[in-house]
Amino acid sequence: MREGPVVRIQGDRLMMRRALSNLLSNAIRYTPAGRAVTVSLAANSNDMVIICVKNPGLMINSEHLPRLFDRFYRADPSRQRKGDGAGLGLAIVKSIIDTHGGTITAKNEDGQIVFEIKLPRDRDRATYNS
Repeated sequence: MREGPVVRIQGDRLMMRRALSNLLSNAIRYTPAGRAVTVSLAANSNDMVIICVKNPGLMINSEHLPRLFDRFYRADPSRQRKGDGAGLGLAIVKSIIDTHGGTITAKNEDGQIVFEIKLPRDRDRATYNS
């Protein structure tokens, strides 16, 4: 069931799917067993679409948060496990979001790590539920 306005962005569907898939895979990987990842979608008054991905788990020191989107960066190298990837997932997400005219940030909030994507809303194709 869906409630509220349908919001659209203009962009490459496959690239956006890859960005969201990478972000969700990362959130799931670092969420403790028995806990859940939360995803929300909203539009603000500045014609931006906001996608929030929240995952509970160990907090990341604030000095590391902006660097999470750097290629090969790991806030805690000891967390890397065999088969965990090359450290490119969040860098790819940022590159795709930047290419679409958006931004992505990470912050610690209420025991969760919150990734917030802001993308320009496609006002020409906006539709609303009745």
